[in-house]
Amino acid sequence: MAEIDLEIVKTDGYEVVVGRHSLANLAELLSSELYSGVKIFILADENTLQACMPVLMGKVPQLSEAEVVEISAGEESKDLEVCAQIWSALGELGGDRSSLMINLGGGVVSDLGGFIAGAFKRGIRFINVPTSLLAQVDASIGGKVGVNLGGLKNEVGLFRNPESVFVDPEFLKSLPRNQLLSGFAEMIKHALISDPQYWEDLKQVSFYDLASLDASILHSIRIKNQIVTSDPFESGRRKLLNFGHTIGHAVESNSFEGDSRALLHGEAVALGMVCESFISHKLGLLSKEELNDIASFIFSHYPKIKIDELKIHRILELIKHDKKNVDGEIRMTLINEIGDGVYDQKIGVDLIVESLYYYERWAN
Repeated sequence: MAEIDLEIVKTDGYEVVVGRHSLANLAELLSSELYSGVKIFILADENTLQACMPVLMGKVPQLSEAEVVEISAGEESKDLEVCAQIWSALGELGGDRSSLMINLGGGVVSDLGGFIAGAFKRGIRFINVPTSLLAQVDASIGGKVGVNLGGLKNEVGLFRNPESVFVDPEFLKSLPRNQLLSGFAEMIKHALISDPQYWEDLKQVSFYDLASLDASILHSIRIKNQIVTSDPFESGRRKLLNFGHTIGHAVESNSFEGDSRALLHGEAVALGMVCESFISHKLGLLSKEELNDIASFIFSHYPKIKIDELKIHRILELIKHDKKNVDGEIRMTLINEIGDGVYDQKIGVDLIVESLYYYERWAN
């Protein structure tokens, strides 16, 4: 498939500019009167500072005088203590209510930077320049920003839209395969909840030809935007985007607690989608054939995660703290069939345990 030069997706209040020429639009925007004399900060982690900052500076020379704020890479930076350090730094560097923050990085930088900007001086403007596939198709879009607390994912947060989002697929060249797959999990989710043809298209994606991802990135952005625009504060249809995340977030959080490797977000969501597809089937929503199709495709791409009895007990504890629960009842997004999601489904603990055993049988 051909590369995409420039496409603009209009959202409720801002634009997502997608394509190989998207950063030229950012350069033009920063040259406008709107940002004349504005103090600009760039938030980046050590990885994006090395791999992506030269690309950004080469395409947007207007940022040559910006103050760079660096954080450590990884989920550990989504922490209130890190926020406090950055808020102090912004103040010391002369940040005021007219300042602009540019978040250059993956999902952690998008989530953290948006939260910091949303709270500093009661809110400064921010722009997302997502550099990971996960951030390009999901984390940087939709206005959800936040940090973790007490081992729980995104426990503290806000709804706060960026001024704009600029998605340049060139940044993906710096990513290892596992990071690409982490973002690909969210694209799979988009297909499973809303677009059966997209599901078939994703089966043809090649990670050896990154240009083949351009059209899929744009399609995923359009799916997420359409859902978010219809329900910006997650009172209804936006909950579809939680498919794979009730179990996935719990498994991800649990992985931060042990001595083994912490899971990437997409790896955990992939596990969650297998389990929640199984639950969909057990409740008579999803056919056995489609369940097998989903599980076999996911297991062909993602590493198998060991789930033992001790982990199951802890995963259940974490699920009971999920923000989507209502009056102590576990609520989950499931799928009626591939391309048709359904939200607010009340699920019992026994079925969750059974789904984890189902995953474990596939994994072995």
